[in-house]
This record gives sequence, structure tokens and C-alpha cells, in this order.
Amino acid sequence: MANRPPSENQMQCVTNFEDLVGTPFQGNTNVICWTRNLKGDFAEIVHQVEANENIVELHPDELLALQLSEQGQLAREILLNDLRILEAYGASPVLNVIQYYERDDSFQFFPTDVYSFHVDRAPIAADTILCTYYGSTSEILPNVQGTQKVLIPEIRDELKKIYDGADEDFESFLSEEFFDLHYQAKPDAQPIKLGLGHICRLAIDHPESKVLPCLHRAPKEKNGQKRLLLIC
Repeated sequence: MANRPPSENQMQCVTNFEDLVGTPFQGNTNVICWTRNLKGDFAEIVHQVEANENIVELHPDELLALQLSEQGQLAREILLNDLRILEAYGASPVLNVIQYYERDDSFQFFPTDVYSFHVDRAPIAADTILCTYYGSTSEILPNVQGTQKVLIPEIRDELKKIYDGADEDFESFLSEEFFDLHYQAKPDAQPIKLGLGHICRLAIDHPESKVLPCLHRAPKEKNGQKRLLLIC
């Protein structure tokens, strides 16, 4: 798995929040990343959160109630500040402690869970913003290194077997069931980890977009290790 940054054409790195949200996507650039080297013990926060479910949302009041060391307090202040600036920007950030995501086994030949490379879609102009503070980090894939799964003949044939509508409505079926959002990495593909502590803004599929949406996926968990992820 590559740890190097994506090609400069795909990702543009910035040094502050204003540039993160204000830099336009253009050309092949569909990721804007505010690169940061964060201080603090985020593991301490994760380990204090009681995880009765596979995903637990961590609210500001719950963060403030934690009894933390000095390093844990530094991490908490970063989390609270990130939530504040994103809310002030108009986003709706969610901070999650994740043990695992639900796997989609409805169709073994075509999983549509977040472990599959996919793009996000919205009916209005929007972006996906995310940051991993602890655990395995999200991964992206250059668009040229992925193939839309519904265009792969073998997969398309299988999808036709589960479709019982009119031929002219097949494409609408693929969109309505979100099959068209998923991509398969090419044999020589090199997925790229986004890295810890960086806030990244990903282009999504929406009517006003001028660039291709970013292919991304959630990482597979390592030995039950939890993740601390902000997303909006």
C-alpha cells in the first residue's frame, strides 16, 4: 500500500482551514488536503469510549466529560476546535469511534459497503470532508486506476440477472440502487492512505461539479483496532 502523496494532479495540499474550504477543484485535482502534524494522545480518548455498538458517535459534551491526561487534553481540544470550525463553516461534522462498518453481502459479486472504492453523490453542490485521528486511515485511488464496476462485462451480466424491469430502464436501476457509485481497482492500482491528522476535502458527484469525483474507501480494520474519524 502506497504511503506517498497522490500525484500532484490529484491532490493539492494546503496549510490552513481557509484554503481547505476555499480552494476550488479543477482539472485532475479532486482532493484538497490540509496537512497537519497533530500533538496529543487520541488513543487515550478512543480507549475511554465505551463501544457497545460498531459505531459510536462522540458528542462535545461527552468529550468534555472525559478525565484525561495532559496529552489527552491536547487531543480533545483539537477535536473540539475542528468540530467548531466546521460547524461555523456550515458543515455538519460527526465524530465517530468505529470498530467496524456493516458489510454488505446482499450480492457476493458486488459488495456496496464503504470498504469498496466508491464516490459520493448529492443532488446539490457539496463535498465530503474527513479526518482520521487514530487507527487506519481512509484511502483514495486516482480515477485512472479504477474502473466503474457497472461497466465490467461480467459484473454487468450478473446485475442484469437480478434486474426484472424494461431494458431501457436498466441504467436508471443501476443509479437508483447506487451500483454505479462503485469502482474496481485496476490490477496495477496503488491506493493511497490519506494519513493521520490531515483534514481532506473530496470532490463528489453533483450536478455542478467540474471535476471527477474522488474514489475512496474505508480501510479494513487491523486486529480489531478502533478508528477515530471525523466526517461531514
